[in-house]
Amino acid sequence: MNMRNQWPVLPVVAGLASGLLTGCGTETGESRGTGTSVVMGMSDDVLATDPASGYDPGSWLLFNNVFQSLLSFPKGATEPQPEAAEQCTFSDTEAKVYTCTLRNGLKFSNGDALTSKDVKFSFDRMLKINAPDGPAVMFPTLDKVETPDDETVVFRLNTPDATFPSKIASGAGSIVDEEQYDAKGLRKDGDAVGSGPYKLDSFDDDEAVFSVNENYKGTADVQNSGVTLKFFHGDQDALKKDLRAGEVDIAYRGLTAGDIADIEKSGGDSGLEVVEGSSAEIQHLVFNMDDPVAGKLGVRKAIAYLIDRDALIKDVYQGTASPLYSIIPAGIGGHNTAFFDTYGARPSRAKAAAALRDDDITGKVKLTLWSTPSRYGPATDQELKAIAQQLNDSGLFDADVQSVAFDQYEKDIADGKYGVYVKGWIPDYPDADNFTSPFFGKGNVLSNNYSNRSITGSLIPRTAAESDRSATDDEFGRLQDIVARELPVLPVWQAKQYAVVRDNVYGLEYCLDASTVFRFWELSKG
Repeated sequence: MNMRNQWPVLPVVAGLASGLLTGCGTETGESRGTGTSVVMGMSDDVLATDPASGYDPGSWLLFNNVFQSLLSFPKGATEPQPEAAEQCTFSDTEAKVYTCTLRNGLKFSNGDALTSKDVKFSFDRMLKINAPDGPAVMFPTLDKVETPDDETVVFRLNTPDATFPSKIASGAGSIVDEEQYDAKGLRKDGDAVGSGPYKLDSFDDDEAVFSVNENYKGTADVQNSGVTLKFFHGDQDALKKDLRAGEVDIAYRGLTAGDIADIEKSGGDSGLEVVEGSSAEIQHLVFNMDDPVAGKLGVRKAIAYLIDRDALIKDVYQGTASPLYSIIPAGIGGHNTAFFDTYGARPSRAKAAAALRDDDITGKVKLTLWSTPSRYGPATDQELKAIAQQLNDSGLFDADVQSVAFDQYEKDIADGKYGVYVKGWIPDYPDADNFTSPFFGKGNVLSNNYSNRSITGSLIPRTAAESDRSATDDEFGRLQDIVARELPVLPVWQAKQYAVVRDNVYGLEYCLDASTVFRFWELSKG
């Protein structure tokens, strides 16, 4: 976001390999929220309530609960299944025509009927507005949307894109009411009208209040009577205090690694429980290939040989992440261990020194690692300082760390002022394409001046067109091997998802998985 430069929320369609079929709709959820309401605290902000503009973790959390998409990711799954759609299929062999049939009787929370015209309106509107912080960037392959009747939507793509179902299953595929949204401008009243399991009752700087949408028709089985989302705006101490005082039932995306470790050590005596889930959030060191220092392969190789990921995980993150040795994280199809195979897991000063000699580099390498203090987690500055110390301890580097505010950080990266900098990423959809195309495709989001003709001209187009996603593993492996050799980025860690709940709250384990969808409807309170 982006969410996606949050670097943090993101396999395709079930059955695609054998029949290009998304699948038939599952039974509609019947629960209408008879349980108790739940209060959740979060340090992230919700930057938008309009799906045409929001592209951050907080906003997509709102979208995934208030709006429906044609497809959605079931709990624990990375392959989308029908949601507002009864079924969706690629109706051609090239993965360029994607047709969806809607469920019968869909309605928005205000009672308006949801038809194919609303779906077309939602996509046309998002692309027309093309908000700088919006998800339109995810749909360069979408040529036009057609509606032959009220129940049928046809997406015509300009390029084969087998990942398209996963894209429309994300928050970017949110369907809005044509009667309630301006086709040319963003909604500014903080309200939202969708057809998802919840409706947004109120939204302000302090909290968002959600109640159950009685008109909802889909796969979610709602286990509570509503959710209140309290915003702590990065104030981790206040979030921890309210959690311990019982003012919030759940703390999500906001406690430090130390907080998590302290609560786990208490062994439940505090009335709190740490729930761990899988995550596809990752972090890389990025190298500016045009930089006079980081642009030298010997320097990049030396850093790769010296970095001690295990020490970073232990000392900085206290076990709340895992070492990452690949571009595509564990749990996502196409994952391999290219960086482990090439550079090993244990630091090697001898190999680092040899890499520098091979590039005719003598003397200590003077280097600045650039960080930003909050965007990629509160420990980012500490992590970069630890990496600088690892490099300096080798005697081969004279490295320091500079940390600047995020707005300035992004501007300076775009201007090519940094040689080595940190970037985090939470996927838009859980497919290997979303960990490769944005970084190594044309116009990559890293702004690091890297391009490889084999990747952009062959591997990315071929993997994008392959409807059998498991058949892309070898080509994604080759892509990762190229990146490991050329080192435009160096993977550092893959996050684990954590939330802390009071001991009378249940269902959180169904909200924390690689799809990045936080499912309010799974929460219940005893």
